Amino acid sequence: MRVEINHARTGADRHPEKANRPDNPIQRKPDWIRVKAPNHPIYHETRELMRANRLVTVCEEAACPNIGECWSQRHATMMIMGETCTRACAFCNVATGMPNPLDIDEPRRVGDAVAKLGLRHVVITSVDRDDLKDGGALHFAETIAAIRASAPDTTIEILTPDFLRKDGALPVVVTARPDVFNHNLETVPRLYPTIRPGARYFHSLRLLDQVKAQDPSIFTKSGIMVGLGETRGEVLQVMDDLRSADVDFLTIGQYLQPTKKHAAVDRFVPPAEFEDYARMARAKGFLVVSATPLTRSSYHADSDFLALRAARAKMLAA
Repeated sequence: MRVEINHARTGADRHPEKANRPDNPIQRKPDWIRVKAPNHPIYHETRELMRANRLVTVCEEAACPNIGECWSQRHATMMIMGETCTRACAFCNVATGMPNPLDIDEPRRVGDAVAKLGLRHVVITSVDRDDLKDGGALHFAETIAAIRASAPDTTIEILTPDFLRKDGALPVVVTARPDVFNHNLETVPRLYPTIRPGARYFHSLRLLDQVKAQDPSIFTKSGIMVGLGETRGEVLQVMDDLRSADVDFLTIGQYLQPTKKHAAVDRFVPPAEFEDYARMARAKGFLVVSATPLTRSSYHADSDFLALRAARAKMLAA
């Protein structure tokens, strides 16, 4: 089955549920989070490879500011199960609506692309698929298997939805044994009703805890955005909650407003505050922390995975 990917969808067409919301003016970004437009030849090679294999990337769909840097190094986060999400989070630029049926050939194409790119480490994410009985768990497992078959030396990181009300879904993914299981909390619990209304904070936290309970060898990872109106105390409490679930890796980045219909930026958090958060997170026991204005879930994921593995080995040797 061929899936048509429409990267030109914009505005109300991408986010019909936000069309009637009041506008939130987009603030001018400070100098520390401005990035250059992509123009490296390898960036274009990566882009063409994604097109040739009819693959969706969260880099494009979520308007990631790091796309130029990452794609110029042949790093791309592939987004499986289509380009349309069944959720309507106030921060996210991925299109929302009713998705197409799953493309059963997609896992093979992802595996082929990973092999062609020669990746040491790959990140696979997805849209939320509340329309599927298992939330797409089996599709994740099949994609992991396809990558193992085509690129056996590549380490695999997955960034999954929450599988809310999908009994039995999580063990299917864990049994496929990704090297890193990432699920983002996104924000502090107080802001969930407005920022992540379709999700439940403690369910997401429990998901991460259950991964470790089922397979302690899998690294777990989670991340939040700041600049949405959270307090420092709330961020520190999220760190404590994640450590209580034995999460290994924490990412913290600045929220950037995609359109005037999305949640407004409360403030741009200066780099010094990110450094403070990183120090606090390390003190709380995370093996690896990435906390900068431009940090995103899969930013520098390959080098961070090597650091993660080295940190665990050092801890076990102590």
